[in-house]
Amino acid sequence: MKNQDQTLPLQKGIKVYIPKRYVAQGRDWFGNISPERWEYPVNIEIAGKYFGIAESPEAADVAIVFVKSPEGMTGYDLEDLKSGGNGYVPISLQFGPYTAANARDTSLAGGSPFENFTNRSYKGKRVTASNTTDLKIVNETYSLMRGKPVLIVANLSNPMVFSEIEPHSKAILAHFQVQDQAIFELLTGVVEPSALLPMQMPANMQTVEEQFEDVPHDMKVYTDTQGNRYDFGFGLNWSGVINDNRVKKYKK
Repeated sequence: MKNQDQTLPLQKGIKVYIPKRYVAQGRDWFGNISPERWEYPVNIEIAGKYFGIAESPEAADVAIVFVKSPEGMTGYDLEDLKSGGNGYVPISLQFGPYTAANARDTSLAGGSPFENFTNRSYKGKRVTASNTTDLKIVNETYSLMRGKPVLIVANLSNPMVFSEIEPHSKAILAHFQVQDQAIFELLTGVVEPSALLPMQMPANMQTVEEQFEDVPHDMKVYTDTQGNRYDFGFGLNWSGVINDNRVKKYKK
């Protein structure tokens, strides 16, 4: 998605710093609790087959920060219900705190026989992504690298607002739950990236709130510091923006 100054592909064997990710306490479907922890976001042994692994930013040539798209809640919160609300809260696509100032005053949905109200609006309510530490790690790594390249590898499960992290990166590689080896093959140029974005990456949460549910591709998309628009059908290879037959056929 981004390749400023032709940072990618990386030379094999260079020293890279891969910061650990914070994983918050979780609970599975059976009620089992997994403790909070810090862990490497990739198999560090596989990474070591492509790069020298630096223990600190000072010893590294490049930093590779692995993040997941913002985990912005499920849209419903029992605590809100217990405190007198209707239970409905925003689903955020950004890491930092989000207040739904531009949400509808009256929701489109409502009228469940299990609820004594019909307006499910969450306007004015505030949420923060459970993995907001991903944003903190990007910012801290950028500062610690002192001008050396910072690459972001984003594991996407939904669209996200890239304005929070893109300015602190030289390159961005997005993927959808692929194997670690595939990521490192791309980063080192063993294979050339050829994929296109299957969804729009919104410029901000306002355009998310104001989109029409029955109209495709109607959001204002994020434009990065290189002038690239993260729109449906956008993608880069080593030569620049991909403009092949797929783009001509599917991009509007």
